[in-house]
Amino acid sequence: MPIALRDDVVYILLKKIGKGDAAANGKHEVNFSETDFTGRSLTKADLLGHLDYLNQKGFIDAKFSGNAYAEQKDVPNLVDPDAVNARVANTLAAPDGPLPHLIAFEKAQLTDKGQQMLKKMNANPPEALQGGPSKPITTANMDFLEKVMIRAELEDIFDARDLAEVVFRTMRDLMPSETVERVSEELDEPALETDEKALQQDMADLWEDTNPIVSFLSQLRPTLEFDSETFLFRVKQEGGLQQDVSPEKATAAVFTAAKAELSAERIDEIAKFLPADIRELWDKA
Repeated sequence: MPIALRDDVVYILLKKIGKGDAAANGKHEVNFSETDFTGRSLTKADLLGHLDYLNQKGFIDAKFSGNAYAEQKDVPNLVDPDAVNARVANTLAAPDGPLPHLIAFEKAQLTDKGQQMLKKMNANPPEALQGGPSKPITTANMDFLEKVMIRAELEDIFDARDLAEVVFRTMRDLMPSETVERVSEELDEPALETDEKALQQDMADLWEDTNPIVSFLSQLRPTLEFDSETFLFRVKQEGGLQQDVSPEKATAAVFTAAKAELSAERIDEIAKFLPADIRELWDKA
């Protein structure tokens, strides 16, 4: 079952691990407590999932113990998961159940990539830490977002999500509601039966906008007309781009990932509403 990656939790984890980096030479013990995540509604399984993601993506260099495949021979005679920091019983969706062994997070340090991400998040802390709702990114739509992140050469997956929403929002403003709805319906129900396509329900959520107010207002707004310069200006201003990432490159990254999930008919329909230079980016993507 996919976990939901949350920027507020990622920020807390990076800060906690980073605090010990200065005093340690290499990986060091990191002890998490409930007070670190007050008001976060975070389970032990969620915590371990976030740590595993950060480790796999190279933001931290971590050491885990235990067998991730839950072999019965690894079952201890007595298990008390509450007595060990950040431990979770791997028991087929029962995070604190009585079955097999434990997987434990032991030590970690920030990588250069993780330090850069923490520096960026320090400058602009997640809104959820100010009391607002957190924005989850489920592993189900990671394929699409990772394509955007890699092609645009963005620093992290959260930038890819924000960029995709801004590009999609700007595209929707140029289209009549009927076209917007047809795109949404196509993303909601895969046009092709293939294992290589990203799970489209999640891309549909991004297309419709995860901000409920923006999503609602977009259904009421009239179709707008603006040129390619305005399109790129909005992506640059609202997309939170790094200085070394141009709006053209960022837009093309989203276009390429999006077209992989759309039928030829829908691709042609969308192209009709894009201003000249943006249509050229769309056609080349």
